[in-house]
Amino acid sequence: MSPLSAALFISILFLLPQLHKVCAASHAAGRTIPTLGTCNNTCGTIPVMFPFGTGFGCGHPYFARYVKCNAGTLQFSTGTGIYTVSSIDYPTSTIVVADPFMSTCSSMQNSGSFSLDRTSPFTLTGSNIFVLLGCSTTSPVFDPSEDLCDTGSGSRVCSGLYSCKGVTGIGLPQNAPTSTCCVYDSLMGIRSGYSLDLPKLQCSSYTSIYEFGDEGDPMKWKFGISLLYNDSYYTPACKDCETSGGLCGFSVLDESFSCICRDGVNTTTNCFGHGYTWSGAWEPKIQTKTSIGVFLLWWIYLLV
Repeated sequence: MSPLSAALFISILFLLPQLHKVCAASHAAGRTIPTLGTCNNTCGTIPVMFPFGTGFGCGHPYFARYVKCNAGTLQFSTGTGIYTVSSIDYPTSTIVVADPFMSTCSSMQNSGSFSLDRTSPFTLTGSNIFVLLGCSTTSPVFDPSEDLCDTGSGSRVCSGLYSCKGVTGIGLPQNAPTSTCCVYDSLMGIRSGYSLDLPKLQCSSYTSIYEFGDEGDPMKWKFGISLLYNDSYYTPACKDCETSGGLCGFSVLDESFSCICRDGVNTTTNCFGHGYTWSGAWEPKIQTKTSIGVFLLWWIYLLV
């Protein structure tokens, strides 16, 4: 082998691994942005999927303003307080939130108010039955001209709640007259942008029942506020990201879409090539280029 051929042989041998690196770098260049952490697909025991997220930059930016994971607890925020998310039903696009100061059959107490932002992506579902408890006889809910209380089936709901031992927590005896109770009809049909203002309504407490189960036993009623969320934000880009093993999120700079991969990298497309192996669409290209280089190296060796 001549000195020139030997030098050429050694040069190609040195360039082969560099070729692999260049190919990989060119695949990732311009579309990967390092991130300080990764998003999780659970918060405590609750599965967290798009449009929700477990931290800033996770999920959809519109929903990140309202739902956050705090120390293993998924929380829902409105202008009137922070509530615990009890469950999320993704097929029906509903979540159930619990107000820590809301009354239940087992425990009744003075409550705060509840409201939903008019521009939020959440609305009340039709399954909610809101009940005002311990209301003053001068409360506007009892104005006959307004017709704000359900006096039909609502009276049975009030009787059931006032039969609970917890009613003593709002200063009423068990089985007290239901004249201070109101199944509040004014929320039905409004769905979003409303406010349940207890001081204005002159009521001590409220509760919301979203499922009755055994209607005759209020201890078995399911208490909480059922909300419907807008699921129209799920895009093909997000679906592609999830298919690649990533979680959908957004850039903290301009709230543009980001796919958050398990290796702690955000991309603008998907996670193929991040965290495990290169995607099937890219790996053959690297293998092909490397194989061609090896063939050329062997061919030159035979010629010289």
